[in-house]
Amino acid sequence: MSKHDPENNEIRALLDIVDFSGKHILEIGCGDGNKTLRYTEQVAHVTAIDPDADQITLARKQIPDHLQKIIEFHHTPFDDFAKTCLPAAFDIVILAKSLC
Repeated sequence: MSKHDPENNEIRALLDIVDFSGKHILEIGCGDGNKTLRYTEQVAHVTAIDPDADQITLARKQIPDHLQKIIEFHHTPFDDFAKTCLPAAFDIVILAKSLC
């Protein structure tokens, strides 16, 4: 449960409109990974990025053992990340706070 969304309205809305099953996800602005961890059980793989090194450190510490191979957290701004990845590498892109 998120301290910013104690009723889980944001994640419920996201799961209602997007089928994550077996998909490759890019989450831009993942922060401490709180939202990431609430949808990851359904996906094939998540690449989550954030420019804040402290937030990425927190996110990496929260990954449960059974999700270690599914989630990658990267400390990088989007512009730098975009220069190094293939456009078709992801099925779904999530922008943090996009549902608020």
